[in-house]
Amino acid sequence: MVQFITHYTDKYSYLDSVRIALDGGCQWIQLRMKETDANTLLETAIQTQQLCKAYHATFIIDDQVELVKQIEADGVHLGKNDMPIAEARKILGNNFIIGGTANTFEDIRMHYKAGADYIGCGPFRFTTTKKNLSPILGLKGYADIVSQMRKENINLPIVAIGGITKEDIPSLMGTGITGIAISGSILRSENPIEEMKEIQNIIQSWKI
Repeated sequence: MVQFITHYTDKYSYLDSVRIALDGGCQWIQLRMKETDANTLLETAIQTQQLCKAYHATFIIDDQVELVKQIEADGVHLGKNDMPIAEARKILGNNFIIGGTANTFEDIRMHYKAGADYIGCGPFRFTTTKKNLSPILGLKGYADIVSQMRKENINLPIVAIGGITKEDIPSLMGTGITGIAISGSILRSENPIEEMKEIQNIIQSWKI
């Protein structure tokens, strides 16, 4: 599983980043637009949703539970300071995907009990695309978390996030995680579409 989290740069708009990821074969887009006015967010969300439908990709919106319900996106991703997962589940019901951000095994256990469908776990390393970072996990952090999950029979997809590059993927997947979330490293590459294709191929090789 490769998740792409939208990112705005001097070179690419949010929608540009969505198109790049989809053209590179990514099948999971998370629209993340912090500190954006409601009208711009709604407009971008609808356009992103149309693109995702055209590419048969899953469309998740960061934080905005009511917007997810309004436009019938596929789901929502909730950070540590966003709405609690259990509350979001009451609003959305069981037909929407709900993901939660975690930094520790205790976070994951809590999200699992609250009804999360997947976990965005990190950060792997320092990243400039997110403010107020939790403690860095590194490879050992993921391996320990996956081990604890197995001991308690918690079966949730774990997606690593935070400063991940193409070169990190083999060792990260070796920890037992399910997939990765990626953003800035795609858009900083010389050919972002090809970079996404290569990342998809690396992840696919782990499933064989």
